[in-house]
Amino acid sequence: MKIICISLIGVALLAGSAAGASKGGSVSLVAYSTPKDAYGKIISAFQKTSAGSGTDFSRSYGASGDQARAVAAGQDADLAALSLDPDVNLLVGKGLVPKNWAANSHRGIVSDSVVVFVVRDGNPKKIRGWGDLVKPGVQVINPNPFTSGGARWNVMAAYGAQRRAGKTDKQAVAYLYKLFKHIPVQPDSARAALQIFAQGKGDVLLTYENEAIYAEKKGVHTQYKTPKATMLIETPVALTKSGIRKPAAKAFYKFLWSSTAQKAFAAQGYRPTVKSVAKSYKFYKPPKLFTINTTKLGLNGWTKVNRRFFHPQKGIVAKIEKSLGH
Repeated sequence: MKIICISLIGVALLAGSAAGASKGGSVSLVAYSTPKDAYGKIISAFQKTSAGSGTDFSRSYGASGDQARAVAAGQDADLAALSLDPDVNLLVGKGLVPKNWAANSHRGIVSDSVVVFVVRDGNPKKIRGWGDLVKPGVQVINPNPFTSGGARWNVMAAYGAQRRAGKTDKQAVAYLYKLFKHIPVQPDSARAALQIFAQGKGDVLLTYENEAIYAEKKGVHTQYKTPKATMLIETPVALTKSGIRKPAAKAFYKFLWSSTAQKAFAAQGYRPTVKSVAKSYKFYKPPKLFTINTTKLGLNGWTKVNRRFFHPQKGIVAKIEKSLGH
């Protein structure tokens, strides 16, 4: 159990900014909500390099699904840093991102994390594993899976953990029905969910490990627990077709896998994807870690998972929401 000491800063958690001069051209970054601070530091470091000198950045942060839909609808973006592959692939389908966006040596994955439980100080509800989330009287805060990529990671971590424990597909889906009955509110993003939890709502927050570490740096006195069975979160970034035409955007994309950028991600609680950097950090290794591609657990990659679980009308989660009157 890890102690977190963070002070509530309210809407400051969501604030964004733009930086830079104009002589190096402009780069438009559209990202999901949680890596705002990391990207702020990475952009500042990039602007101090010869490739980034004088580059002006515009930045937009929000729920991953909402951000993808905004770009699809016309919002300017040279780089899309989103929570999960399907949000990038939405832009592929719109002709805005090349089909081979994940063709680099890191498969387009710029940072990793795992799903954790953030609990109240002293863990009064004694929440240690997935079964504890569905005990009487426990309230779970989880973002809306139809706006938040983080919420989808959480849902699939819950499902996969049940399968990892030997449950059948039917039993794992039944667990999701039980879990959603314990979720009183579904904010639009992982960062908004952290705010709501920090304001005193709920007994446990399902979130990225890096959000728990971010919370530690900022402040509500609480704790987080990494379950033994949890999911590896892999977050992608892609150049759009407009970004490919901009030398500064291409240089910044490449810079994201530099040791400087990877260390900036690590400083914000993300797990580096560059092995030479990752070996310098001692992140906890859950003994029953699985991925979205662990087929023996019924996790057959995001394309199939998205269609089965998150189709807005026919998906399992849509049916769960409907059963709850949402």
